[in-house]
Amino acid sequence: MSKEKHAGDLPRLSPDRQVNRLLVDIVNRLKDYTDTQVKNLTELAEIGVALTATRNLDQLLEMIIYKARGFTNSDGGTLYLVSDDEQSLNFSIVQTESLSTFMGGLAGDPINWPPVPLMVDGEQNNKNVSAYAANSGQVVNIPDVYEVDGFDFSGARNFDKSTGYRSKSMLVVPMRDHEGEIIGVLQLINAQNPETGEVVAYDERNQDLTKALASQAAVAITNARLIKELQELFEAFSQSIAEAIDQKSPYTGGHIERVANLTMDIARKVNEDKTGPYKDIFLNDDELLELRTAAWLHDTGKITTPEYVVDKKTKLETIFDRKEIVRFRFETAIANARAQANEVKADLYKSGNWSQEDIEKIDSDLKEQVEQLMDDCKFIIDNNITSEFVPDEKIDRLKKIAEGTVLTTSGTEPMLTENELYNLLIRKGNLTTEERKIIENHVAVTISMLNKLPFPKKMRRVPEYAGGHHEKMDGSGYPNGLTAEDLPLQARIMALADVFEALSAADRPYKKAKTLSEVIRILGFMTKDKHLDEQAVQFFLDNNMHIEYAKEHLAEDQLDIEC
Repeated sequence: MSKEKHAGDLPRLSPDRQVNRLLVDIVNRLKDYTDTQVKNLTELAEIGVALTATRNLDQLLEMIIYKARGFTNSDGGTLYLVSDDEQSLNFSIVQTESLSTFMGGLAGDPINWPPVPLMVDGEQNNKNVSAYAANSGQVVNIPDVYEVDGFDFSGARNFDKSTGYRSKSMLVVPMRDHEGEIIGVLQLINAQNPETGEVVAYDERNQDLTKALASQAAVAITNARLIKELQELFEAFSQSIAEAIDQKSPYTGGHIERVANLTMDIARKVNEDKTGPYKDIFLNDDELLELRTAAWLHDTGKITTPEYVVDKKTKLETIFDRKEIVRFRFETAIANARAQANEVKADLYKSGNWSQEDIEKIDSDLKEQVEQLMDDCKFIIDNNITSEFVPDEKIDRLKKIAEGTVLTTSGTEPMLTENELYNLLIRKGNLTTEERKIIENHVAVTISMLNKLPFPKKMRRVPEYAGGHHEKMDGSGYPNGLTAEDLPLQARIMALADVFEALSAADRPYKKAKTLSEVIRILGFMTKDKHLDEQAVQFFLDNNMHIEYAKEHLAEDQLDIEC
C-alpha cells in the first residue's frame, strides 16, 4: 500500500509506471550531478578569488595543495616548482594526511630532498612522472602506480616499504601560467571514496577540476612571484642608491645602512612592547616595509650635495684645504721681514755709521716680528680644525690678523682673503651658513625626488617618513619646521636612529669620536630641548639598544659604559 502511494507521488513524466520511475531516477541523478557541478564551480570560483588575494608565496602554495586535496579527497599531494634555471623541479609542498606529514610552506618542516631533474644526459627525463608532466605538458592519471609501465616508481616503493604506506592512485597535472609556460607540477596521491575511505582512481571530474585549479594556481603563483620580485628589485635598487650616496664620501660609508638597520631594530622592539609606552602600537608587515624603504631612501637627496661640502674637514677647505695657501703667505711675510732686516743692516754697514746696539735692535725686532707671524699662523691653523665654539676674543684676533698684508710676486695681498676670514669666523663646526643650507637642502631634495615616484597605496607615506628625519619636536628642524603634532612615530624613530648613528660615528672628518656616555648625555640634552622624542629616546635606552649597537659598531675606546 505504501509502495503504491510512493509511486503515486512520483512526477508523471510518462503514463507508463516503469518508464516513469526510470525517468524520475534520471532526473534525480541529473539534478544531483548539476548540484555537484554548481557546487564545484562555485568553490572553484571562491578558490580563484582566495588565490588572487593571497600575496605570500608560501601561504599561496599551501592553499593550492590544500584545496586540490580537498577537491579530490586525496590523502596526499606534492607541489613542485620549476627551478630558476629551468633544469629541475624543486619540492615546495609535501603533504600526506594519514602519515601526518606536512613539509614546506609556512609551518611545515623544511624539505631537504634533492630536486627532480628535467633533463638527464642531455635528454628529457621521462622516467619520473612529475618530470614527464612538466616536459610534455600532459596530465598523467594512474589508477595504481604498482601496475603501470613507463615510469620509475622505485622511490614511491621504497617510501612505502619504509613507512608501511601504500601508494596507489596518482594524478599529476602540469601548471601553466597565462603565457602557456609550465611553472610547476601538482601531484595528488590516493583519492579516497568519501563514504568508505577506500582508495580509488581519479575520475574525469576530479581530473578536470584539478586542471582548472592548476591553471588558476599557476597564474596566482606567477602574480605572487612577480609582486615579490618587483618588491625585491625596488628594495635592491633603493639599497644601491643608498650605497652610491655613501660611497660619495670615504667618511660616511655605511651611514644609510646603519641608520636603516637601527630604525628597523627600534620598530621591531616597538612591536614587541606589551606593557610599555607602545603596548597599543603594532606595525604590520606592510607598515614595516614602508618604514624600511623610507629609511633606505632617507638621504637620497645627498646625491645632489657636493662632495666638498659633505666631506669638509676644516673651515678653510673647499675643493682642497686652503691652509697651505695661508701658511705660504706667512712664510713669505717671514722671508720678507728677514730680507728687509738684512737690507737695513747692509745699509748701516755701508754708511759706516752703525753700532752693535743698532744691529742687535734690528735682530731683536726681527725675532719679535717672526715670532708674531709664526704664532698668528699657528693660531689660524689651530682655529681651522677646531669644531669647538669660538669665543669673541678669538674672533677679534682673526679680524686683526686679516688686516695685515704681504708682498708677493703678484703684488700686495691680504694675509687672509675675505672668504678665508668668513670661513675662519665660523663660531661652531666648520660649515658656513650657505654650506649648511646646502647640506640641509638634501632633505628637501629627498622629498621632491620621492614624491615623484609612484609608490603603491601601502607605501604612500615613504616620502613623509624619509623627509621627517631632520625635523624636531619643537618645530626648529628642517626643511618644513614640523612640530610633534605633525611627526608620526615612524619619523621620530628614524630621527633618533639618524642622530644616534651620527653622534657615535668615529669616521666623521669634522669631529672627534665621542664615547658612548657622551652620546647618551647629548641625547639627554636633545630630549630636554625637545629636538628628539623623549619617549622614543627613553624606550631606546631602557631596552639597552644603545648597548647592542655599540657592541657591533663602536670602537673599543668609545665603550666607556659596560657593554
